[in-house]
This record gives sequence, C-alpha cells and structure tokens, in this order.
Amino acid sequence: MARTGPQKFPGASTAYWYGSKYQGSPMESNVIVWHTTEGTSLPSYSGGAEAPNLTAKPDFTAKRLVWYQHFDFDVSARALVNKAGGVETNTLNVCQVEIVGTCDPVTHAKWTKAGYAHLYTPELPDWAIRDLGAFAKWAHDQHGVPLTSAVTFKAYPGSYGDSGVRMSASKWTAFSGHCGHQHVPENDHGDPGQFPMAAILNAAKGGTTPAQEDDVALTTEDINKIAAASAAATLGLDGKITIPGASKTNPTYTLASTLTEVLKRLDKANAALTVQSAAVSAIAGQLGKNVDTAAVVAAVDKAIADAVIKVDVAVTGQES
Repeated sequence: MARTGPQKFPGASTAYWYGSKYQGSPMESNVIVWHTTEGTSLPSYSGGAEAPNLTAKPDFTAKRLVWYQHFDFDVSARALVNKAGGVETNTLNVCQVEIVGTCDPVTHAKWTKAGYAHLYTPELPDWAIRDLGAFAKWAHDQHGVPLTSAVTFKAYPGSYGDSGVRMSASKWTAFSGHCGHQHVPENDHGDPGQFPMAAILNAAKGGTTPAQEDDVALTTEDINKIAAASAAATLGLDGKITIPGASKTNPTYTLASTLTEVLKRLDKANAALTVQSAAVSAIAGQLGKNVDTAAVVAAVDKAIADAVIKVDVAVTGQES
C-alpha cells in the first residue's frame, strides 16, 4: 500500500531510528494508539524490537515534549501484541506513540516520594497536553486521522486485562481516531490509564487548555471567616440550648439539666477540636504556599472556644 503525506513529525529526532533494522508494513494510518513507557527515560525498546512509531519525552525545564521517531508514520511499529491467526494489531493502519511516564498511581506515588520528576497521565501539565495536541493536529492535517475518540480511558489498574473497555476484533477493525493500548484486542496492558484524551483533542482543534490558577494568599479575615463557619458547623452551635422536660417551677432541676447539657457541649467541643485542627491543618497545606497553616489552625481553635463561651443558655420546657 502506498504511503502518502509527510512521514516524519517535524522536529522529531531520528537518533533512535529502527526503520532500517525492521522494515515493517506500509499502510495508511487512521488510528493513533497511545502508550506510557512506565519509566522516566527513553527506553531501549529491546533494540527496536518493541518500539512504537514515536516517543514523547518530557523536558521539565523547558516545559515541552521532546520527540523521537523510530519508524515512519505510515509503517507498522512493534509495540502491540499481534497473535497468530487473530486480528491484526500493529499492521492495521495504526501509528503508535509512547509517552515517557506512568499511568500507575502506585508508581506515581513512589516516584513522587523519591523526588523523580515525571509525567503522570491522569494529571498531565498544560504544556504536555498542548504538545500532544500539536501532534494530533499534525496527524489529522497531514494524514486525516480523525480528531475523535469513541472510547473510554479507564484508570489503571482497572484498565488492565479484560477491563470492559477493550475492543472486540470487529470493533477494532472498524475503528478510526484515537485510543489507548488498553483498548486494543489481543493485548492485556492498561496504559495509558486515565488519559486526558478530550483535553488533547480540544487542544488539537485550536482550543486552549485550562490555565493553572496561581496560589492566592488568604487574608486574616478570610481565615477567621473559614474558622468561624467551620467551628459552627462542627459543633452545631445555634446560640441556644433547649432542655427537654425543664420547667419554670423547678429551677433546681432546670439549672442542673442546663449545666449537664453545657458540659456535654463542651465535651463535644473538645473532641471536635482535635479532629478539626488536624483536618484544617491538612487542608491548609493544599490551599497554597502562601497560607499560614498555623494561623488557620489557631483561628479555628479560637472560633470554637468563642462559640462555646458565647452560647446563650435559654431554658425552655413544659409549663407545670
């Protein structure tokens, strides 16, 4: 089958070119299959025996993807399982792209703890989405690959094996557009996991990726408002205490019951304070680098204490 259109993605390095070693099958690609390498560096791909058409590697300093091309766009790559006697995979009009990174939340947590800069597909930065969108646009403009994806990208590890999103042989044969390794029949891999396909296709169509909001410092007034509202919600303090069974003609009983109820509220406040302070401390750590966590916790403590002190004890009950 004749190949049409440019075969090299502009700017892609051919330093790891395997097209001379593995000739592959010519075709007219109308499908992009996305993978993750599950590593932090450019793989050797067993000397090209398991290579895709292209690899996108992050450059975190420059905030861009660096591309490497291993086979022509319209030549079969080698990153999919293709069982004898079954449906065609690598050779069925498919261009394959590996993203250096992970889709596995366990791996993501381990790399994060170790301080390894890496791409995690469920949380790709805007610049990665932008550059993946640029590739999708080029594949559409130069090769007619539809900017569509009629599949669900399932989160890993639920996407592994017979996950419910893997295509049947007939659906795969008729498919065009964008999908993942997790969708290809005869394969069991679950990459690229919960992939932001819609955002990438939107970028390819000329849309913009949502800008990441800058951290905003909370003012003292903001902290006090949050703390007061949080304290009130936690303690259920409405400014009144109603004592069931109290009466105006039994003040001793009424006073004792009132004090008992107040003590119950204070016990509840003390228990809630510990939990509330821990929760707010954790939340404050996520709000932005300019937030004074200690100030938030202190404000909550004060708001709870003030709320308890200012309770207006109102005794109500049946008339005797």
